[in-house]
Amino acid sequence: MPAFSNSSWDRRSVLRAAMGLAAAGGLAACGGNNGRGGGSGSGKRLVQYFHAYGEPGTEQAVKRYAKAYREAGVTTQWITGENFESKLFSALLTDNAPDLFEFHPQIQLVRSGQVADLTDLVEPVKDDFNQADIASHTVDGKIYGIRMIDDPQFFFYRKSLFEEAGVDVPTTLDELIEAAARLTTDKVKGVFLGNELDAVIRPLIWAAGADTLDEKNRIAYHTEGVKEGLVKLRKLFTSGDLLLGAPTDFWDPSALNQGLTAIQWCGMWAMPQMQQALGDDLGIFPFPKVTDAGAPAVYNGGWSMFVNAKGKNVEAAKEYVKWLWIDQKEYQEDWALSYGFHVPPRVSIAESADKLKSGLPAEGVRLFDEYGHFDNIGFTQAMIDAIEDVVADCVRSGGDPEAALDKADGKVERELKKLFG
Repeated sequence: MPAFSNSSWDRRSVLRAAMGLAAAGGLAACGGNNGRGGGSGSGKRLVQYFHAYGEPGTEQAVKRYAKAYREAGVTTQWITGENFESKLFSALLTDNAPDLFEFHPQIQLVRSGQVADLTDLVEPVKDDFNQADIASHTVDGKIYGIRMIDDPQFFFYRKSLFEEAGVDVPTTLDELIEAAARLTTDKVKGVFLGNELDAVIRPLIWAAGADTLDEKNRIAYHTEGVKEGLVKLRKLFTSGDLLLGAPTDFWDPSALNQGLTAIQWCGMWAMPQMQQALGDDLGIFPFPKVTDAGAPAVYNGGWSMFVNAKGKNVEAAKEYVKWLWIDQKEYQEDWALSYGFHVPPRVSIAESADKLKSGLPAEGVRLFDEYGHFDNIGFTQAMIDAIEDVVADCVRSGGDPEAALDKADGKVERELKKLFG
């Protein structure tokens, strides 16, 4: 299977670059074809937005599901390039807005009235969803969005290179740094965390025994353990053992598959491609604990379907979402397991998924169940950007961690005040 294309698969960049509607207000509106001419069905015409997944067959699958729906004509805008979020939020401000779209749980979408309440759709099957997914989509007791896939992220590594270097699987961040040094040669770097290192900031926070926000929506990441982790990341960054400037970012398995690194932070979605390239010479482990008070961490990314509450066909869109992402379990399983590996958010589907019951996929599910952390809907993209800036300030540029965290605190506090008073 071909390597993922940086130009066609921006799914991970959206996690970092997504913006709230307030920020999108200054963007130019989308013009031209609004995509409402296709689809099957004899009722309403609906448009759905998807970013361009890198796994072959995904676009065809989404369009096949839509074609099977008989109550409305559903057209898919399959948006390529690295500006899915800007196209989406620009379109939401126009008459060409999609009726439904995939994204991540973000409380500002709820507060602005942009996304519809889907509680009535989810409630009858609520107990069949991973309850952490339900929690990450719930505001004031109402459920906004339906999770389509869960995407655990962890470290992948080459077993043979570990054996040759006499390296054990790291259980602490210190051990990871030591392993990277022993694995580094003139041709292979010890570890790859992504080109900007952004992907590991939240796993580092969790592995240090901290969190993004506490249960009262107060800052919980500014701790001594997190500062210690940032100092250690700086040590790794300056060691020469970290792969920097890879041709593609962490979401693409090429760095490990092509022998550029011995260890790579990536997601379960890429496991089939890695297994195809490396066979049994592939293992996984969670982000190791940073401090004695910490614990290993697995970040659960993923995508959810939302209904545009300001659209012209809200009820018809809700009916389609219910049909596809509640009723059609065959399609839900196909979407999660036929084009890369994802954990189905429906418990009944996950339990019957044979592809996840043995070998490395089963180990991935175990790590997901034991160490998984989900998105906090109250920790918005502006807040995520703020803590990612900490990595740039004190890991990449060598600044003071306390000063970098103080700077992030100011930005996060302003966002919290706007959202929660």
